[in-house]
Amino acid sequence: MKNSEIRSLSESEIRERLAAEQDNLTKLRFAHAISPIENPNKIKEARRFVARLQTILKAKQLAK
Repeated sequence: MKNSEIRSLSESEIRERLAAEQDNLTKLRFAHAISPIENPNKIKEARRFVARLQTILKAKQLAK
């Protein structure tokens, strides 16, 4: 998902997406701890996407 697409979402939609992505990141980390996942770069991508969502959400809150 591109930054422009994330910015077009409302705050509540970003919060929902953030919760879902944090849950996904947790699942990836547990799966990797149990047995190495095929592509460990997915963890890195998920972590960065969570950070991107948090950054845009904070910017929207400060803009109010």
